[in-house]
Amino acid sequence: MPRWYFEDFTPGFVLEAAGPTVKTEDIIEFATKYDPQYFHTDPEAAKDSLFGALCASGWHTAAMCMRMMCDAYLLDSASLGSPGIDELRWTRPVFVGDTLKWKMTVLEQRPSRSRPEMGSVLSKWEVFNQKDEPVMHMTGWGMFKKRAP
Repeated sequence: MPRWYFEDFTPGFVLEAAGPTVKTEDIIEFATKYDPQYFHTDPEAAKDSLFGALCASGWHTAAMCMRMMCDAYLLDSASLGSPGIDELRWTRPVFVGDTLKWKMTVLEQRPSRSRPEMGSVLSKWEVFNQKDEPVMHMTGWGMFKKRAP
C-alpha cells in the first residue's frame, strides 16, 4: 500500500533528500551513451572547455534528479505518471566529486474533474551541490490516485 497519495501533496508541502556523489566513470558512461560532447566524455579535453573540467551532461543531472525523486517518494506513492515538465533549467555545471541533494516543493494541487479517483500536482524540484548552490530546477505535473475517491 503506497504511503503518498494525491491528498498528501498540498501546496507548500516540501520533501528533501540526499543524493549521490558524482563519479568520473558515471559522467563518462552516461555521456558516451546519450550526450557525447567532449566536455562530458574526455577529462583532458574538458580542461580547455568553457567549464574547465569534466562535467555531467544536463540530461545526466536530470536523470539523477529523477532517481532522487523515485527514492524520496515516487516509488512509495500512488503515482499515475506525468504529462510532462513545464520548465527545466540547468543553472550550474555538476562536476566530479559534487554531492547532490534534492528538494521538492508542491506549488498547486488539482482534483480531476473527469476522473474523481485522481488528481494532478504541480511541483518544483531543485537540485543543489554540496555548497548549497543550485545546479538544476524544473517544474512539472504528476498525477496521483486519491486515497479515498
